[in-house]
Amino acid sequence: MGLPHALFLLFSLTLSLISTHASFSHQSHIELPSHKQHCAGKLTHIHFFYHDIRNDNSPSIVQIVETPKNVPNGFGSTFVMDDVMTEGPELGSKRVGRAQGLFGLASLEDLGMFMLTNFAFTHGHYAGSTLSMLGRNPITDQNREMPIVGGTGAFRFATGYAIANSLHSISTPDHFVVEYNITVRHSSWDH
Repeated sequence: MGLPHALFLLFSLTLSLISTHASFSHQSHIELPSHKQHCAGKLTHIHFFYHDIRNDNSPSIVQIVETPKNVPNGFGSTFVMDDVMTEGPELGSKRVGRAQGLFGLASLEDLGMFMLTNFAFTHGHYAGSTLSMLGRNPITDQNREMPIVGGTGAFRFATGYAIANSLHSISTPDHFVVEYNITVRHSSWDH
């Protein structure tokens, strides 16, 4: 057996061992140059409320895809939003930004939504910065957790989570209020 044939046999054997003993996931121990900076960043907690306004005069939420009546749970219905974010639960309290994005009913079995939301901060310490949330929102639950997947400005390299709670006690069909508590780790660079 020649050297090329032996190397090919060794390579094939190695591949077969890897493929038969591979796991679904594994942890890499490779550390990227920016990893230390990212992990050593700031941990920030943010609390605010956003307001879905559904009236005919000046809505902040508009349905852009409607589904047939025979589809369960409104599956496929899609909305675009540009909601005011405030410090307190009242619409007249101090504004901190806008919650802008898409959401839709994405479950045939329950009232689960997909959320693609950018929290754009327009006032205060984080003015000009954004956080991006992308995830599943089981809207009938309280303490709904969704991932924060990025950010800009003061929130560069942001990762974290958002906890959403619907405030049914003060909401109406034309004005739905949602409380958000967000925890993110992000760069410690000033913007």
